[in-house]
Amino acid sequence: MLRGLDIRDMLIIDRLELRFQPGLNVLTGETGAGKSILLDALGFVLGWRGRAELVRAGAEQGEATAWFDLADDHPVAEVLEEAGIGFDGELILRRVNARDGRKTAWVNDRRVSGEVLRALSDRLVELHGQQDDRGLLDPRGHRALLDQFAGVETERKAVRAGWKARREAMAAVEAAELRLQEVQAEEEFLRHAVSELDALNPEAGEEATLDTERRLMQAAEKIREDIRRAEQALGLQGAEGQMTDGLRWLEGVAGEAEGRLDAPLAALERAMVELGEAQGGVVEALEGLSFDAHALENTEERLFAIRGLARKHGVAPDDLGTFAEEIRAKVAALESGAGEITALRDAAAEADEAYRAAALTLSGARRAAASRLDAAMAGELAPLKMERAIFSTEIAEGSPGPEGIDDVAFVVATNPGAPAGPLAKIASGGELSRFLLALKVCLTGTASGLTLIFDEIDRGVGGATADAVGRRLASLAEDGQVLVVTHSPQVAARGGYHWRVEKRQEAETTLSTVTPLEEGDRVDEIARMISGDRITEAAREAARVLIEAQ
Repeated sequence: MLRGLDIRDMLIIDRLELRFQPGLNVLTGETGAGKSILLDALGFVLGWRGRAELVRAGAEQGEATAWFDLADDHPVAEVLEEAGIGFDGELILRRVNARDGRKTAWVNDRRVSGEVLRALSDRLVELHGQQDDRGLLDPRGHRALLDQFAGVETERKAVRAGWKARREAMAAVEAAELRLQEVQAEEEFLRHAVSELDALNPEAGEEATLDTERRLMQAAEKIREDIRRAEQALGLQGAEGQMTDGLRWLEGVAGEAEGRLDAPLAALERAMVELGEAQGGVVEALEGLSFDAHALENTEERLFAIRGLARKHGVAPDDLGTFAEEIRAKVAALESGAGEITALRDAAAEADEAYRAAALTLSGARRAAASRLDAAMAGELAPLKMERAIFSTEIAEGSPGPEGIDDVAFVVATNPGAPAGPLAKIASGGELSRFLLALKVCLTGTASGLTLIFDEIDRGVGGATADAVGRRLASLAEDGQVLVVTHSPQVAARGGYHWRVEKRQEAETTLSTVTPLEEGDRVDEIARMISGDRITEAAREAARVLIEAQ
C-alpha cells in the first residue's frame, strides 16, 4: 500500500510530506485548496499524463516521491524483474520535472523510463472519479474485469493454450502451402537437375582424385622414359652386370686372400639384394604408369563434367552429393505435398475445433458471471438512490483471439425504458460517481494489492445517499487502502485517517498545506463541511453524531 508522498516545489506546494495508513484515508478542504494538486503530484510520480507545467513559480525544478510497502509476491515484482530492479518489499518512486520540461524518474534509485513507471502504476494505484478514463470507464478493460469477477482463470488459460495451438497449426499449413508453391514454380528445373545428378552420380572427393590422375597421366610419358633409362642402368648392362662381374672376380681369389675379402664380399651380397629390390620397384612403377590410350580422355571428360555441374548449381564439387539429396527431397515434397497439406489442414481444423470449444466454455462462464454481476449491481444501486437505474453487462461475439470470442461492455440506462449506453456517455456527473462506486464494490473481491483513490466520487449526492457512499468506501477499505477526496461530511466521518487541505498566503505567495487532524480538529472540519465558514455548536454536535455513528 501507499505509505507516503513527498512533494517539493510543485504548483502551489513548496514542501509537503504525507504519511498514509491502511484503511480509509480522507482528504477534505475548501474548493481550490489544492486537493487535486495532491493527485496531480501522485499521478506525476506514477507516470500518468497530466498538467504540462508542474514546477512551482520561482523554483528550478519540481519533485515528487512516493513509497509503498508491498508483499514479496506483489504483481509489481514481475515488472521490476523485467526492468532489472531489485525488490525487497519496499518500493520508492521518485520523479523530477525541470523548469525546461525535462522529466527524469527513478525506481529504487535506478533510473527508469516513463513506460516502466506506468507499468508499475497500473499494479499499484487505481483512480476513480468523474473523469475516470483509466479504469472502469474504459471499455477495453471490461472483459478483464468481468473475468476477474467470474474467477475464470482456468478457462482463460485453456483458451490461450487453444489459441496458441490453433495459430501454430494454421502457420504450419501456410508454411507447407508456401513450400509447395515454391517447389511447383521450379518443378521442371528440379526434375532436370535430379536427372543430371543421378546420371553423373558424383562422389565426395572424386574431383580431387580425378585431378591427380589427370596430372599424373599428362606427365606419364616423360616419367616412364626416365624410369626406363634407370632400369637399364640398374640391369645386366649396367650396375647389376658390373656388380656380378666384380663379385665373381673377388670370389675367385677370396681363398688366397686370407679372409681379407670376406667383408667386401658380404657387402656386395647385401648390395645385390638392395639392388634387386630397387629394380623390382622400378619395374612396378613402370607397370603402374602404363594406361590405356583413352584413359586420359575419359578422366578429363568426367572431371570437367563434375566441375561444370558444380559451377551450374553454385556449389563446391564435393558438395554435389549433398545438393543432390536436397533436390531429391524437394522433388519428393512436390510429389507428397498435397497429402501433407491435407493432413496439416485436418490438424488445423482439429485445433480450431478445440479452441472453439474452450472459447465457448469461457463464454458460458462469462455470461453466467454477467448475470451475477448485473444482480449485484442492482443491489448496490438501490441504497445509492438509483433504484430505477439499470446496469447490464453486454456480451457479443467478437473476433477470435487469445482471450476468447467475446466482446464485453458495461452499459447503463438511468431510467426504465431509456436507451442504454456506455457509462461515460449516459450517466450525469453524480450518477456516474455512484455507478463507478457500486461497480467497484461489486468487483473489489477480485482486486488485490491496489491502493484505490476516489476523487470527489460523492459529488452531487447528499443525505442518505452520501451516507451510503461513505459506507461503501469504508467497506472497500476494510482489507486494503482507500484514499478519498471528498466534500461530503457523511463520507469524511467514516474515515480512519483525516487530512485537511488548505491554502495560506505568505507575502505575495500562495501555498497549499495538508494537516493531519486529531479528534477535536476533525470535529471542527466536519462541522465546517456541514455549516460552511461559520462553525456553530450545533454543527459540531452534528459532526460528533456523524463520527460516533460510524
